[in-house]
Amino acid sequence: MVDSRHLVDPELLPGLALIPDIEFSAETLPDIRLQIAHMTELRAQPTMNEVRVERRTISALAGHDVPVLIIRPKALTEILPAVLYLHGGAFLLGSAKAMQTPNSLMALEAGCVVVSVDYRLAPETPHPGPIEDCYAALRWLHDNAASLGVDPARIAVAGESAGGGLAAALALLARDRGEVPLVHQHLIYPMLDDRTGPDTANPYAGQFIHSARSNRFAWSSLLGQPAGSEGVSPYAAAARAEDLAGLPGAYIAVGALDLFAEENLDYARRLMRAGVPVELHLYPGAYHGFELAANAALTLRAHDNSINALQRALRASL
Repeated sequence: MVDSRHLVDPELLPGLALIPDIEFSAETLPDIRLQIAHMTELRAQPTMNEVRVERRTISALAGHDVPVLIIRPKALTEILPAVLYLHGGAFLLGSAKAMQTPNSLMALEAGCVVVSVDYRLAPETPHPGPIEDCYAALRWLHDNAASLGVDPARIAVAGESAGGGLAAALALLARDRGEVPLVHQHLIYPMLDDRTGPDTANPYAGQFIHSARSNRFAWSSLLGQPAGSEGVSPYAAAARAEDLAGLPGAYIAVGALDLFAEENLDYARRLMRAGVPVELHLYPGAYHGFELAANAALTLRAHDNSINALQRALRASL
């Protein structure tokens, strides 16, 4: 891999010091999970007074419980649109709790209910477990819209990194099952293609936060077979889908130095060619998870672009 530090936006460099270098393997995963959990606790912020947060568990068809975190702006008492949010973490890490603060901001700024899903993680639960957990939460959100104060005709899916990949796969699954209509898919540097690895990645991308080697391990953990194998389901890796027609409009944002940049650009192109409206943002000098540099001009611009697009998508069906 070519050293790409000189290509990083200078204002984003401090963000690289906020997270340790992570190289996933079967040996390192337990310690990484402990580190990330500890960091989440240290950086946890108190619940914002402007939102109401409720934790519930829903029953999946397989008989297990799927926890969800429901966030609603207190000041908004009318029927609201909803976003089903799927957290990132390479399918191996993460939680709804870790995303509570940014999801609270999303609820306030976009004027919506956010339902964040604690789907089961790989490798303990391989595909299709995680996507079926997400679908169970989506069905529950739609079927219980009235009691949740949600408009069932204005539900979007969203997520970052692995969560973005799950959101894209969930949009495919919802289209194909025909039970829950979606108005939008909001994909922040989504993890879409299990074929991206050390031998296929852009040499200038993936130096920071999430490497091509870690990517292969993460995908293999989810799939229960080597990443890049034949016959991988599009409900695991959305880039494997042959037909993208009929999907809801998409917002895709990614940094140019992100390992996922090329697969995200390709997915956006394929969506456009299938007649799906797409808003695409490629941020120069940005690595995977660049919002860690919270006060950088690029981060603030990316946040504004994201919220503005979400607001437009959730209002479009009114």
